[in-house]
Amino acid sequence: MTLLNQIVAVETGIKSKTTRVVTDLHRLSQNETLLNGRIKTYRPKDEDGDRYPPDNQPVQLRHSDALVTLAAELTKLFDVVLTKDVGNADATASVSVPGRPTPLLADVPVTYLLFLEKQLTDLRTFVDKLPVLDPSVVWLQDPSSGDWRSEPAETVRTKKVPANWVKAPATEHHPAQVEVYHEDVVVGYWSTTRLSGALPALVKSGIIGRIDELVTAVKYAREEANSREVTDIHVAAQVFDWLFAGPSE
Repeated sequence: MTLLNQIVAVETGIKSKTTRVVTDLHRLSQNETLLNGRIKTYRPKDEDGDRYPPDNQPVQLRHSDALVTLAAELTKLFDVVLTKDVGNADATASVSVPGRPTPLLADVPVTYLLFLEKQLTDLRTFVDKLPVLDPSVVWLQDPSSGDWRSEPAETVRTKKVPANWVKAPATEHHPAQVEVYHEDVVVGYWSTTRLSGALPALVKSGIIGRIDELVTAVKYAREEANSREVTDIHVAAQVFDWLFAGPSE
């Protein structure tokens, strides 16, 4: 018996090796120089004619041999992938989080655990980039709308009103010198209540903390599921025996 995580661990290496072998065989099998050979001998016309040694070139690559090598490599890959997929179909584990007496998710397939881990990682990135409420403001949540509201802040509204400044009073000989200027006069008051749909920083950090706890729990569950024993399956040989069989008699 083999553990599922052992199959998962070797699958990538087998895939890489098979890819290299298939790529090399494909390239070599297109090279007619390697495929073609010859047996070339010389016979003089007359008994006393010149003699030359044979000029032979052996076949360096046979497609039949290439197919045997190809089948051997693909057989390993086909069997490993099928063993993993059958094992994954039976491998389950429960996801438990701190503070909860029962599993958050019970008997989850390992393929779903892989999916869940990726989704939680993306979700954490999303939440981490959310703006938070301005910490310098006191916020209260409006139960009717769900918005966060600040205390009203009052500011004044002013208006420029012309006024006169007597630079020099009138005299017997000269009129008064008056300069007109504008001064700001309070004419009203603005009351501003800030509204926000952002999360409080404490709420955001709590969500991120729970996501991190759940990611850890999913990883533990995945390792537990992958530690299940699986039966090694060997079926690919019969596939290639049939594929590469000679002509039917």
